Amino acid sequence: MKIVISGFYGLGNTGDEAILESIVDNLRDSLDAPDITVFSLSPEQTAKEHNVKTVYRGWRHDNKGKIKALRDADLLISGGGGLLQDAYPTKFLFGPLPYYLLIVLLAKLCGSKVMFFSQGIGPVTSTWGKILMKMANLADFVTVRDQFSKDYLHNLGVKKPETVVTSDIVFAFKKKEDSACMDSLQLKGDEKLVAVSMRPWFEHTKQFEQTAQILDELIEKKGVTPVFVPMEGHHDTNASQQVMKHMKHSDKTIMLGEKFTPNQYLNFISNCEMTIGMRLHALIFSTLSGVPHIGLSYDKKVESLLKRSGMWDYSADLMEIDAEKLTQNALAILDNREHYASIVRDNAEIMRKEAVRNVDLLKENFLKK
Repeated sequence: MKIVISGFYGLGNTGDEAILESIVDNLRDSLDAPDITVFSLSPEQTAKEHNVKTVYRGWRHDNKGKIKALRDADLLISGGGGLLQDAYPTKFLFGPLPYYLLIVLLAKLCGSKVMFFSQGIGPVTSTWGKILMKMANLADFVTVRDQFSKDYLHNLGVKKPETVVTSDIVFAFKKKEDSACMDSLQLKGDEKLVAVSMRPWFEHTKQFEQTAQILDELIEKKGVTPVFVPMEGHHDTNASQQVMKHMKHSDKTIMLGEKFTPNQYLNFISNCEMTIGMRLHALIFSTLSGVPHIGLSYDKKVESLLKRSGMWDYSADLMEIDAEKLTQNALAILDNREHYASIVRDNAEIMRKEAVRNVDLLKENFLKK
């Protein structure tokens, strides 16, 4: 089976690279020698890391390569992740929403089937974005990672393809033992590590000061060692440094490097007592590892994940953070870690089975009998 994968790949985002690794690994486990081509902004790097064929994803180069790949393909997988949204600037033909939907249109014109795969939908608020979303009806089958996304699609008028709620394909991530992150820190071995995942969110910065307050109290009362995990390179490193600027005990924190793989970050988070953070896939890695977590939700996708992992009651909307309350929640989690870890593990197993179902549904709908 020849498959083209289109998503936010080759741009250095750990969460999206974890999605790609999960898709590729699970396709290879479930299909007989699939022929996989990935549209990537860094085609050579993606080809090397995943042993796949690649084509440059942007419109500036190799459009003939895109057309050839789609003409040869049995299926275009669009996803996973939050591709269909206009939170970032969307112009007539530029921005995430028109890009991914134009790839879908091109695939259909080239005779390929299309599956939206393990996607999170929205927000789509502009008039032009809502018009563009009608093109999603071209898809032959859709899986989304939460009920909110399914409802959102239907409210946008996308009702033609069958839509099934599964979970983020990263819950089917195949972990390989790798201690690179831990080795880089040169720890004594008795530290209580707390993973911290910060990211920029437009002009909102109050969360940096609030997170600093929480971490200072955890250092003073529990002797933890906060470790910042930059899952999107310098963007997250800069956001982490903003937190550190507000801390009294920034000298007791550690910053991980930016160049680790998704698997290496996952291995690191699995060694932590808990996670506090914003990045969706840092929270997914925590769930996968049975690590209790407190999320700062900047988007419905984060809230949806926290509800499914069982940790929403201990977390907060980014715009409604009560630092004192979250500190008390963090202290309670550290005092009763195994109780919360068992909740997370149980929910993670449910989502793992749902994640694998993405590939099962692909086989049922597109594998030639």
